[in-house]
Amino acid sequence: MSEKKKFLLRLDGDIYAALEKWAADDLRSVNAQIEFLLKESLRKAGREKKQQDSSTEPQL
Repeated sequence: MSEKKKFLLRLDGDIYAALEKWAADDLRSVNAQIEFLLKESLRKAGREKKQQDSSTEPQL
């Protein structure tokens, strides 16, 4: 897995409160919840980075 990047994210207080509750319901931190939601959005939009799996490589 690649190195985690750090950046500052400013959110409206109501949005943060909703994320905090949602994260608690899913037993995640707010940070992990945001990362989960971003990954899911990327997957649904077809913009996720494809990882090369050795089982999908053509056999010679």
